[in-house]
Amino acid sequence: MPPKKKPKEDYTLKVTSPDIGGRKAMSSDKLTLVEKRQFLYVRIVRANGLPMNNMTGTCNPFVELKIGNYKGITRCFEKTSNPEWNEVYAFTRDQLQGGRLEILVRDKESAINEIIGRLSFDLSHIPTRFPPDSPLAPQWYKLEDHNEVKIVGELMLAVWTGNQADDAFSVAWHSDAAAISGKSVTKIRSNVYLSPVLWYLRIQVIAAQDLTPADRNRKPEAYVKAVLGNLVLRTTVSKDMNLNPAWNEEVIFVAAEPFDDPLVLSVEDKMGADKDVCLGRSVVPLHQVEKRLLPQPIGDQWITLQKYVSEGEEKREVKFAGRLHLRIFLDGVYHVFDEPTCYCSDLRATSPKLWPEKIGVLELGILKAEGLLPTKSKDGRGTTDAYCVAKYGQKWARTSTIVDSYAPKWNEQYYWDVYDPYTVVTIGVFDNYHLQEGDKNGGKRDPRLGKVRIRLSTLEIGRVYTHSYPLVVLQPNGLKKMGELHLAVKFSCDNWIDLFHTYSQPLLPMMHYLKPLSVYQLDSLRHQATYTLSLRLGRADPPLSREVVECMLDTSVNRWSLRRGKANCERVMACLSGIVFLWRQFDQIRHWKNPSITILIYSMFIVMVMSPKLMLSTFFLVFFVLGVWRFPKRPRHPPHMDTKLSHAETAQYDELDEEFDTFPTSIQGEALKTRYDRLRGIAGRLMIMIGDLATQLERIHALVSWRDPRATTMFLIICLIACVFAHKVQFRYLILVTWTYAMRPPRLRVGIPSIPQNFLRRLPAKTDSML
Repeated sequence: MPPKKKPKEDYTLKVTSPDIGGRKAMSSDKLTLVEKRQFLYVRIVRANGLPMNNMTGTCNPFVELKIGNYKGITRCFEKTSNPEWNEVYAFTRDQLQGGRLEILVRDKESAINEIIGRLSFDLSHIPTRFPPDSPLAPQWYKLEDHNEVKIVGELMLAVWTGNQADDAFSVAWHSDAAAISGKSVTKIRSNVYLSPVLWYLRIQVIAAQDLTPADRNRKPEAYVKAVLGNLVLRTTVSKDMNLNPAWNEEVIFVAAEPFDDPLVLSVEDKMGADKDVCLGRSVVPLHQVEKRLLPQPIGDQWITLQKYVSEGEEKREVKFAGRLHLRIFLDGVYHVFDEPTCYCSDLRATSPKLWPEKIGVLELGILKAEGLLPTKSKDGRGTTDAYCVAKYGQKWARTSTIVDSYAPKWNEQYYWDVYDPYTVVTIGVFDNYHLQEGDKNGGKRDPRLGKVRIRLSTLEIGRVYTHSYPLVVLQPNGLKKMGELHLAVKFSCDNWIDLFHTYSQPLLPMMHYLKPLSVYQLDSLRHQATYTLSLRLGRADPPLSREVVECMLDTSVNRWSLRRGKANCERVMACLSGIVFLWRQFDQIRHWKNPSITILIYSMFIVMVMSPKLMLSTFFLVFFVLGVWRFPKRPRHPPHMDTKLSHAETAQYDELDEEFDTFPTSIQGEALKTRYDRLRGIAGRLMIMIGDLATQLERIHALVSWRDPRATTMFLIICLIACVFAHKVQFRYLILVTWTYAMRPPRLRVGIPSIPQNFLRRLPAKTDSML
């Protein structure tokens, strides 16, 4: 039998109908885009008056909670009868089988974890609490011994029924993660992170004075080195090889607030290839640096350079080593790019004084995922511990980790303020590799399961979009579907006037246009911003790992990809297809393929020429009618990752291997030679295209350059005759004659190039001067 063909993956966007509140929800309800889930919350606060163990004379208490098959255990305190836990436990209500909640206080010192005291609650009598109700106050409950004879202490706790909008949801231990314990519990909770405020630290180095040379027998080759944290930037070597060098150069860092590291400036003397001598240095605390909050000039200043001179083994003397003239400030009138310009989620300047008005609110409901593939093994079987990260503006939202599930349900909702509709919200799905006790997998990275981007300008105001997005990952061995992610998205607008006004405003702050930074500077500063964000978010508790930050910020978007190059060429051709279609239609009309249509178009053109006032009106009316005609066929779903447009399904193995190669390359041998030859072929074809374009432009320039004196003479005579003719004849008749000549019947045509084409092709170009 022939082998069965592998079923083709479905990468389309699907409409879903989840049971969510949407527009019908009450204004005070926080959960309008997710399915509400009931949880039994138990807050264990502290205990009082616990008895000591008769054998050891100590008490090492911990609390055990039991409902049916579910069990939760608090941390253990040693040698105390008044422990304080302040821990919250959440049990999914629809998965509970028992009818009572048992709370046992045990002593870890005994061999069988002897029960110190106990109490129980009937689940049908537990109160319900939903936001915006105030938190339920914990109460003291008497503990009975295991024989229920005497009181053995007190336990302060609170028990209530709530949903995922409860304040305790994000800090609670969940029954779905019963296999996780210890410090790993904090790594599965949902969290919200805020990116630090990023500034451009601009250092305009002007000159230096009174430097002390390291070698008086040679002229110093001085340059300025600036160090901020782990980043080092340098100016070029000054052309003034003396003790008063000048540079007039600028170096720019990305600094994150609060400022932890000071700026270290030093003047270095380049003594040789690998030998630099410090002539003087100065340390500048960033909190003392002036901030530019409005587009106004900042004054320059002189700072003193110092040099440490050793006297003996331990004594060090600080000496004056010159002065450095510079202009240094924290620039807040620019937007600090931490994402690619095509996927930006925030376009505001750093300075709050330059922020536009808020125009609306983005609501995102992360419902669930389906059909996730295993990424690791546990107990001899595949498993996935999935969580989502959503990023918009400075706010990062991380959902809880659903342990050991291929169909995790989060049902978590988040909100963001919107200042510009031309922004993108990014949602990524990852597998948590840091849940092992003792952090045995600490060296591993959280693999990406897929990513979704949604541009707000493609959403209708007030409409709730509920879709299932395919999670696709491009790997060196090809495209792979990792599952599907169910989302609910809503973009609400508070002020329609401000919303429409944003379409007339510049996309970026004004200084990006008045004094723009170079493309090289922006690319370098974006990598600095990404590095700074990954360091800061990696220091949170729990940390947001570096690979997650880099994936969400698309740090590899500028990497060479033959697949992406083909896709971009097809995008250009698709945009030009309309012009090509119109030209083909016009060519058929002027060749009288359908005489009736040709006569109709010719007659309409005559009317336009004789009544020129109708031209602009007709032009705009055509676009209006075209837009109205396409309104019923308008897109009803947000855009998603298109695998066909990206050439992800048809990409060859060698192309993908090249795309995922490191920089510099780690490939050697025949594969590297093949790639280099292929790149040379592509570059050769591109070189020919650019050369042909340059040739045509140079021929147009040669019309009046007298490189070909006969051609220039003929062109000037023709221009003089045309000038006199155009002065004597009305413009409308010139247009009419030209149109009549273009629409002449096929019998009057000759299948050879026209006279202007022949004349232009005979003009010289600079190709003759090329080696």
